[in-house]
Amino acid sequence: MISSKEMRILEINSEALGIPTLLLMENAGSSVVDEIKKRINLSGKKAVIFAGHGGKGGDGLVVARHLAEEGVEVEVILLGENKHKDAVVNLNAIIDMDYSVKIRNLNGDQIKPVEADILVDAMLGTGLKGEPREPFKSAIQAFNDSKGFKISIDLPSGYDADKGCVNEVFVRADLVVTFHDIKRGLANLNNIVVRKIGIPLEASIYVGPGDVLLNMPKRDPRSKKGDNGRVAVIGGSHQFSGAPYFSSMAALKTGVDLVYAVVPESISRVISERSPDLIVIETKGNDFSKSNLDDIKEIIKRVDSVVVGPGMGTSQETREFSKEIVKLLMDMNKHTVLDADALKASAGMRLNKNFVITPHAGEFEIFSGVKPSPSIKERIKQVIEISNKYNVNILLKGFVDVASEGITFKLNKTGNPAMTVGGTGDVLTGIIAGLMARKVNPFMSSYMGAFINGIAGSIVYERLGEHLKASEIIEAIPDAMNDPLSNFQKRTYRRILE
Repeated sequence: MISSKEMRILEINSEALGIPTLLLMENAGSSVVDEIKKRINLSGKKAVIFAGHGGKGGDGLVVARHLAEEGVEVEVILLGENKHKDAVVNLNAIIDMDYSVKIRNLNGDQIKPVEADILVDAMLGTGLKGEPREPFKSAIQAFNDSKGFKISIDLPSGYDADKGCVNEVFVRADLVVTFHDIKRGLANLNNIVVRKIGIPLEASIYVGPGDVLLNMPKRDPRSKKGDNGRVAVIGGSHQFSGAPYFSSMAALKTGVDLVYAVVPESISRVISERSPDLIVIETKGNDFSKSNLDDIKEIIKRVDSVVVGPGMGTSQETREFSKEIVKLLMDMNKHTVLDADALKASAGMRLNKNFVITPHAGEFEIFSGVKPSPSIKERIKQVIEISNKYNVNILLKGFVDVASEGITFKLNKTGNPAMTVGGTGDVLTGIIAGLMARKVNPFMSSYMGAFINGIAGSIVYERLGEHLKASEIIEAIPDAMNDPLSNFQKRTYRRILE
């Protein structure tokens, strides 16, 4: 079963993979006609299609065209203007079919019951929330009172695709032809047929633009500072200031309100001077130690997500600090990205599903004791197994990124060879933390973060080739998030699995 949002994600991802939604609409309409032909001899028959707005109305127009081709007398009742780009194409296609298809534009008070051999419900689709409004309410009642074999496209108009029959007014169909998979709201129907329409498996297993477009929460116009996420980045050492800076700025660029860069006093001034947009909190000492825990605890209470590890170093006192702060974060149920040096220090620890770890192959082996296979299919199995064993969301970085929460998996192919430059992993960590702070769940944040990071890298790669820097990828994050579809489609580097 599939939700309406999941279905829309698949459609967008299919388009990104080069399969136009116009083709999906064509396949949907023709599959409906196939099911009609299985049940009715079309010779000498009459069909009336009630066509609404959006994609479902477009599906109905495809049905009209194919039925007319079979010699059926076809009448289309248009319930207002349809501005869906693919529906407009199909409407233009039948406008000139005035010999075989009759088109009528009707308002709610003009809709009356009809009599035909075939009645097609192409009125309201998965976008309906709440009670149908006019002219659809009257149209549904007229459709139900009409005489003929009644077919609903995708779901009966008036049904909620996710909740089912929650309205008093809905189409009572003899047959429902739904697409790709059964919508959750149709689970109790027994007159339903599922037809595939050309959505490839890759649209679901690879992260795509649809995942970003439909899973990113919208800002409430009434929100105040802090409502859209607060992130704490705990990292850095007397040797490394770049890593926590990159993670902090990347988190900020995902659209969170506040980012606290929690760093040792030895590098706090360096980071403060690089960006006044960050709130820099300095801890005593050149590096982190257990003596810093009490002060950091107060900061953690203020934020929605935490990054631990970038540039922290691997001294004994820092390793001990890493283990203790991980325990503290688990006790506080904080959404956390555990990365780099803190990830290595936490090798073998059982975590919780508020945590995301982002190892490369070497770090994965250090953490789990398992060397990643060169085979992608084997890697998927390994990541699922280790995610289960250590109770953590994993994003295994590589030529193809593999993400799992221990049950399912997602793959990501965005990025390019120039992203081996230092700092890109720290950028990824910050993006994931930013997404979690904005209330995206940890597993989704991990694979969406990988996709956004790769698309941002490709935007820069298109301009600079193999001369990009991590700081330039950070600046491209907004473009990657605001227009993931077109940026995915025009990416200059593609990864092909062998």
